[in-house]
Amino acid sequence: MSDKPYYEQHVFICMNQREDGRACCGEQGAEAAQKHAKKRIKELNLNGQGKIRINQAGCLDRCDEGPVLVIYPQGTWYTYVDTQDIDDIIDTHLVGGTIVDRLKI
Repeated sequence: MSDKPYYEQHVFICMNQREDGRACCGEQGAEAAQKHAKKRIKELNLNGQGKIRINQAGCLDRCDEGPVLVIYPQGTWYTYVDTQDIDDIIDTHLVGGTIVDRLKI
């Protein structure tokens, strides 16, 4: 058994939908962001075992700061507005290893 994690980095994008009128990531572009991130990681050949995984997540309990995503194992939380922000998180954090301060929450 290997001591290496199955994925080097694991990204969880909150896709929560609420029926009660409270803020939720699902109504703030989360689905488009998740699909874009997954496609971009595949295009960069960074997906798969030992690399990066992009996942949908249920409520991460930070929707009032959303939309949100979290990257493990670092435990870094981000918000975003559009696919340009997602690209910045991919290029700067996932590929470059540097926190994107303007998007960090």
